[in-house]
Amino acid sequence: MILPDAPDVIRSAYAQLAVTDLGAARWFWVDMLGFHIQYEDPGILCLRGTDELTHHSLVLRHAEVAALDHIAYRVRTPEDVGKAERFFTALGRTVRRVPKGEGTPGVGDAVRVIDPLGFPVEFFYDIERAERLIQRYDLRHGAEIARLDHFNICTPDIPAAYDHYRSLGFGCSETIEGDEHELYAAWMYRKQTVHDVAFTCGAGPRLHHLGVATHESHQVLRAADIFGALRKEHHIERGPGRHGVSNAFYLYLRDPDGHRVEIYTSDYYTGDPDHETHRWNVHDDRRRDFWGNAVIESWYKEATPVLDLDGALQQVTDGLVDESAVQVGADGLG
Repeated sequence: MILPDAPDVIRSAYAQLAVTDLGAARWFWVDMLGFHIQYEDPGILCLRGTDELTHHSLVLRHAEVAALDHIAYRVRTPEDVGKAERFFTALGRTVRRVPKGEGTPGVGDAVRVIDPLGFPVEFFYDIERAERLIQRYDLRHGAEIARLDHFNICTPDIPAAYDHYRSLGFGCSETIEGDEHELYAAWMYRKQTVHDVAFTCGAGPRLHHLGVATHESHQVLRAADIFGALRKEHHIERGPGRHGVSNAFYLYLRDPDGHRVEIYTSDYYTGDPDHETHRWNVHDDRRRDFWGNAVIESWYKEATPVLDLDGALQQVTDGLVDESAVQVGADGLG
C-alpha cells in the first residue's frame, strides 16, 4: 500500500498524564523535580523545564485512574498536522481532529490518533510561547529539570515499533539485539540526540517512563539526596547509574501514582547524516547499566497503562520476547 506523505516530526514535545491526586503530583513534579508551573486550574497543571520556551512539556490532569492520556510530537509546519491526519487515516487508525481551545491548554489545532502500536499520540504545530527562564537561576530548585527528552514505551512487538517509527522518518541510534539479531529494544530520534522515543519489549501498550533532562550529573545526585533527606527515598526505584545504551547518567523515580520518570544527562549528538546504529548484545550486562549494577524486576515488569481517545483503558497484549528472562549476570532475572 502506498501511504500519503508522513508528517515531518521535529521532536518529542509533551506528555499528558492522568493522576489521581493533583496535589501530590504537584509536590513530586514541581517541588521535588523542579518543573515550573505555566498554567493551572482546579483539574490540570501545565509544566515546563527551565530551558523550554513553549507552553509546557508535561501536563498533569486529575482523573479517577492513573494512566497515560497521550504523548505528543511537534511537527514542522501547520500543513504537517493535516499530513498526520491523512497518514493515520490511510493506516486505518482511529483519528480525531482537536481544534484549538478544545484540547490541551496552550496547544493550537492538533490531530490525535491511536497509532499502530496502540498508543494515543498527538501531532501539533502551534503552541503558545513562554517566558525565557534559561538564566533565571533564582527560580531553579529540586533537580532543576531543563526539558523533556524522550518517551520510553512498552510494546510487545519491537520490530513493528521500529518499522512504524522509521515510516515517520525517525533514525535509530542504538539497539539491543540477540545472537540472531532478534530485536529486544531500540532507541529512535528526530532531534539530534540519542532518542525521542525508545521501545522496551513487554506487555503493551504501556508507558515505561518519561525521560527528562538536566544539565549536569550533580543535579541527578542532588535529586536523590533531596528525596533521602525528606525520608521519601521510596520514590527512588533505580540508580543513580550510567547506562551503556545512550551513555546517560540516570536516576529512575516513581511519582505518587507510580508513573516512572528518568532524570537523564550526558548523552550524545546524532545529527550527522551517516550516523551509525550502535548495536548491543542482549547478553552484555553493561547495556542497561555500564557499571554492571543489577536491574530490579519492577523496572522490567511495571509500567503505566494508556487510555484510548475516549478515556477508556486500553487492553494490554503480552510481549513476544522478554529481555528480563535472558540470563545475564547483572540482571539476576529469568
